Amino acid sequence: MLLKAFRFITLVLAALSLTMESAHVLEMPQKMTYDPQFYAAVNSTLYRYFAIIGAIYQIGAIIAADVLAYLVRKRRPSFQWTITGALLLLVAFGIWLWVVEPVNVQISDAIVMAPESVPALWTEMRDRWEYGHMGGFIVQLLGFAALTISVLVETPGDNRDY
Repeated sequence: MLLKAFRFITLVLAALSLTMESAHVLEMPQKMTYDPQFYAAVNSTLYRYFAIIGAIYQIGAIIAADVLAYLVRKRRPSFQWTITGALLLLVAFGIWLWVVEPVNVQISDAIVMAPESVPALWTEMRDRWEYGHMGGFIVQLLGFAALTISVLVETPGDNRDY
């Protein structure tokens, strides 16, 4: 029962975390055409809860996947898929920390210190922020897929065609 619960928790948290990055990717084509003032207004107000709730989802998914990897450590090939998924979720978080978060910090500082500079700063850093989210999305998607496969490789098959 514990194993099933951790599989469920891990998949749900990983899926929820993936939705955050997916939203960024889906919004990207339109946002890349926004003028600096509108882009700054949108990005400086829309994503507040993404940071708060998204952090819970993403870090929770990493922790749950690590616990799950421990629980399935003697189950091959489920373990390999689970540890791969956990590592990919960790790499996605690393991409966010290395690529996206420095932009967030600079923008936050500018909002306090020089609000008039925010549109120009967002324009300067837009590609890094947007493509950082895209990179994170790709890696998170691969991590989620690996975690899903880790469950499927232990699902008994049958010979019925549907």
